[in-house]
Amino acid sequence: MTKAQKVQFVMDTLDEIYPTIPIPLDHKDPYTLLIAVLMSAQSTDVRVNQITPLLFAKADNPYDMVKLTVDEIREIIKPVGLSPMKAKGIHGLSQILIDKHNGEVPQSFEALEELPAVGHKTASVVMSQAFNVPAFPVDTHIHRLMYRWGFTNGKNVVQTEKDAKRLFPEEKWNELHLQIIWYGREYSPARGWDLKKDIITATIGRKSVLEEYEAAKNKKTSR
Repeated sequence: MTKAQKVQFVMDTLDEIYPTIPIPLDHKDPYTLLIAVLMSAQSTDVRVNQITPLLFAKADNPYDMVKLTVDEIREIIKPVGLSPMKAKGIHGLSQILIDKHNGEVPQSFEALEELPAVGHKTASVVMSQAFNVPAFPVDTHIHRLMYRWGFTNGKNVVQTEKDAKRLFPEEKWNELHLQIIWYGREYSPARGWDLKKDIITATIGRKSVLEEYEAAKNKKTSR
């Protein structure tokens, strides 16, 4: 298969498995999405979805959020981890949204990335899922799969994002990044990976990745 055929195979397979794509983080508008994404850093979407209803019951907009103290926010979001930094970021960005953006989430990468605790990935998720602007946020699943599929060298997420945007058509970015995340979780995880269930990697996977997988499997069976 050529690189272009491999890319097409990935898109066709993902469309078949995920004709409709669930959004991983529960939210009702750009602000609640922004807060949920910020909370998801080094946590799981499942954990975040358990905690955001508790936070949003008290404050689901920047005006109510700044009425809470940083300590009050931290106490609520403690189970998602990194709560001191995240609570400070949530409070700080809510104040900036009021002061600079009339309480609205800005619709540009630059303005989003100027907010406290908001990096490029968070901004990309918000632009993609809240405003439908083409973006390709790279999380650990996408980074892992792009490498397993031989689509990137795996050096860093910046390079992975560049390669994803170069390989996949722009009009597919928003759905593809979600499809790849779901596929990575369900069929090609970092731990407990079963290649027999992972049709994409089994078909187009990087040779060295497949060899390492087989070697590890043989080592287990020979024990």
